[in-house]
Amino acid sequence: MRETISISVPEEIKNELDEAVREEGLSRSDLVRQALREFLFIRRFRKLRSSMMVRGQAHGVFTDEDVFDQVS
Repeated sequence: MRETISISVPEEIKNELDEAVREEGLSRSDLVRQALREFLFIRRFRKLRSSMMVRGQAHGVFTDEDVFDQVS
């Protein structure tokens, strides 16, 4: 099911959006949907990473190198 939402943006953001729409060959809705999906994915990733960091640190894992050492 789809729902319509309205947002207001400053004119300079609207102008950049319209330029991106022309360059990408997308509609405004498609571009905003894609951007929102990407934002929400990154947000979920950051929340998961944050919770995993607490668990990792409890097991002595503090850096990306520590992670690599554990999985290799």
